[in-house]
Amino acid sequence: MRLLLVEDDNHVAAALSAVLARHGFDVTHARSGEEALQALVPESDGFGVVLLDLGLPDQDGYEVCGKIRKRTSTPVIMVTARSDVRSRIHGLNLGADDYVVKPYDTGELLARIHAVSRRTVHEDAGSGGDDSLLLGPVRIELPTRQVTVDGSIVQLTRKEFDLLALLAQRPGVVFRREQIISEVWRTSWEGTGRTLEVHVASLRAKLRMPALIETVRGVGYRLVAPAA
Repeated sequence: MRLLLVEDDNHVAAALSAVLARHGFDVTHARSGEEALQALVPESDGFGVVLLDLGLPDQDGYEVCGKIRKRTSTPVIMVTARSDVRSRIHGLNLGADDYVVKPYDTGELLARIHAVSRRTVHEDAGSGGDDSLLLGPVRIELPTRQVTVDGSIVQLTRKEFDLLALLAQRPGVVFRREQIISEVWRTSWEGTGRTLEVHVASLRAKLRMPALIETVRGVGYRLVAPAA
């Protein structure tokens, strides 16, 4: 898999590139936001994942993420020292698919890279079909992966859509956290639990329907179908 590493620290980039290469990745290193955007031109061969450090010298990392998302659907994993939920939600709203908080374990990073790449392959293989789900003002178009609320399109990331679609297929049914992580992230890795919480919070905010997804304490989540 080709991976675009956006990192301004050459020493960090060299060490991380060596680790990634040992695990089979073909790494291209961009030292700034502008270099990253130039590497993602439409006529390029394409990358499987973009690993985006937010501490860039020329542009705000969040701004770069937004520009990347407008240019390509390639999964983006943010690398940030900011661990608060608000910062994570902001990154997800801009189109990031996942995040890793510094300092991170290399095994954690590799697990997240493989998770987003597996999910992308799965989506591409199963993009056919003609089903849609209607839940009050919310319409979920499964083939096109489009969500609208009262006719207005809501921009969701891959994982946000997968999470919403999973819960919406069985309204009122409680999905265990482990089950959601297995279905959406396609992993049993325990550290994904905090990511799930962030994505639920992001969905509630984007849909402007905080009561749509109910937390079942100690178990998981369920979708509460709104009135038509």
